[in-house]
Amino acid sequence: MPEIPEKNGDAVSFFLTEVLGRRVMFNGKRIGRLVDILVKENGKIPIATDIYVKRPFGNPSLLIPVEKADFSSGNEITARIDSIKKFEGRPDEKTILLKDYVLDKKVLDLEDREVDIVYDIKLVFRDGKLYVSEVDLSRYGFLKRIGLKKIADLIYGEKETETQTVSWSYIQPLPEQIGSFEGNIKLNVLKERLSELPPVDLADILEELGNEQRVAIFNELGTDTEHASETLQEINPSVQRALIASLNKKKVAKLIDVMTPGQAADILSILPFSDTRTILGLLGEDHAEKIKSILGKHDEKILNYTTTKYIRVGPDEKAKSAQEDYYKLAKGKKVVMYLYVLDEQRKLLGVIDIQELLRAKARARLKDVMVKDVISMKPNDTLKDAAILFSKYEFRALPVVDKKERMMGVVPYKDVIGLKHLFLE
Repeated sequence: MPEIPEKNGDAVSFFLTEVLGRRVMFNGKRIGRLVDILVKENGKIPIATDIYVKRPFGNPSLLIPVEKADFSSGNEITARIDSIKKFEGRPDEKTILLKDYVLDKKVLDLEDREVDIVYDIKLVFRDGKLYVSEVDLSRYGFLKRIGLKKIADLIYGEKETETQTVSWSYIQPLPEQIGSFEGNIKLNVLKERLSELPPVDLADILEELGNEQRVAIFNELGTDTEHASETLQEINPSVQRALIASLNKKKVAKLIDVMTPGQAADILSILPFSDTRTILGLLGEDHAEKIKSILGKHDEKILNYTTTKYIRVGPDEKAKSAQEDYYKLAKGKKVVMYLYVLDEQRKLLGVIDIQELLRAKARARLKDVMVKDVISMKPNDTLKDAAILFSKYEFRALPVVDKKERMMGVVPYKDVIGLKHLFLE
């Protein structure tokens, strides 16, 4: 369990699951374990009032004020109190318990549609007080929640961007008479707060709504054309298509008009030709011509961007052999971070990331190490198709196969995205 740094005047944050179960010490002896944290609503951000301590052998539980609990002692919490008796008690019905009432609950949108699950809760020490700042809805939080933190660290490493958190200010206040709460947490996206949401967060919420509600909320963005435009770019292409079809074309043209030609082409390329033509007709001539030029490049066949300079291995080869020969296999190749497992007829059987190869046991056969469900492209797919796949899956290369799954080549990420960046100019 990670150690929480000492408070030094600066804000110090940690997650609820990092302190649940910690031993609580008094005068050098263990008196129980922290099982929950009590909070009360305090404007936009709730403030933690007490730690809830369960004691062994049937002894009464304790409610110790946060200001008397020292979290800085490694994996222990020290109770800075003069006696235990004074702090015996249980939470009353009006108390909000973070673990019991919030953790693992569903987050709902305004229409009571499920958005995600609260896997963790972020708390922040600031100026001697402990605040609830965010709820964690991320895959990383999910893996931690089910006891797979080591795997989560292995997959996500130090990437802070992998953690998807939502500010508590977007969570509706919990009921005052909360009792034994078994309901869901409700996401509070009010009209006056829409402009505060980052485009990527607002896009995630819109994707979970029905189209009618999505259009209503999108229209509430009002005159903030730039914010609406950035949000539109973050939305999944299939949802973009449905949303744009329901919006006034003049409004869409205004959103497109503040985008770069490349960004605009990304949006328009998913629309029916009639809609694209109408929207282009509402733009300035110079801007429209640049977008048309890029749309033409998006239709280029991906086969023109493939390379045959990739690493090929057989399914029955041993991992040790591939590990020892890797530098020889990679020499002169353009794609070196993946090994493609092919049979004698060049049929693509699977792919192995170099990191997985290095972790594999020496005697393992490559067919037992490879990923069998490979995301691949067909020769008639376009540059636009490749850009979407790279953006969605974050691969460093994509294989291109024919109808019989025979390898035709590999498309490097940098070749496609490099071209896309040029388009954006």
